Amino acid sequence: MLNVYINGLSGKMGQTILHLCDTDHDLNVVTTKNLEKIDVVIDFSRPESTLNLLKEFEDHKVPFIIGTTGFTSAQSSIIEKTAYNFPILLAFNVSRGIFTLKNSIKKFLKENKEELKCSIEEIHHISKIDSPSGTAIELENYIKTSDLEERIVSININSKRVGDVYGIHKVCFSNDSNVIEFKHEALSRNVFAEGAIEIAKEIPKKDPGLYQVEDFFDDK
Repeated sequence: MLNVYINGLSGKMGQTILHLCDTDHDLNVVTTKNLEKIDVVIDFSRPESTLNLLKEFEDHKVPFIIGTTGFTSAQSSIIEKTAYNFPILLAFNVSRGIFTLKNSIKKFLKENKEELKCSIEEIHHISKIDSPSGTAIELENYIKTSDLEERIVSININSKRVGDVYGIHKVCFSNDSNVIEFKHEALSRNVFAEGAIEIAKEIPKKDPGLYQVEDFFDDK
């Protein structure tokens, strides 16, 4: 039985994760910060709350899954340094769908022979604070590092906040000859919760370090 502490339990993502954990016989949700009884932390909260909790757990070496977004560079550096002590996953999107999207883009860029412009469109619910989304920024960086031949001449991010959209990310490559599009749309928060729980079951086996989603999904 894996004891899970959910930071941000009162939020929508926290409640979604709680519901899925309650239906999984391999998981037990711990609602008090009894450090001796927690095997892994799943964090979907706010940057300040995440950093405060990391400090509390600093001497207990409990693995963290951080899906919180909006960290400053300085805050991200603190997380990176903390990962020397215990395994931490820092990801702006833990869904398998985005993982598949990134893999498809990487394959396309490897085979691409043309100069192309890139646009990333992301649409989220009106309550989402950070803009552009962490996923959009992650996609931008992923495209830059995957474009080994440097054929992508520009990348532009367009952010929209509409209704109660869970998350739409569309990546478009274009020139005067053609347009190639890749898209992922989350239809519920379950896709993020399922990814977080899947990783929660694996991260206690990892050595200390800062991890990405690819470190957990790549071989599956």
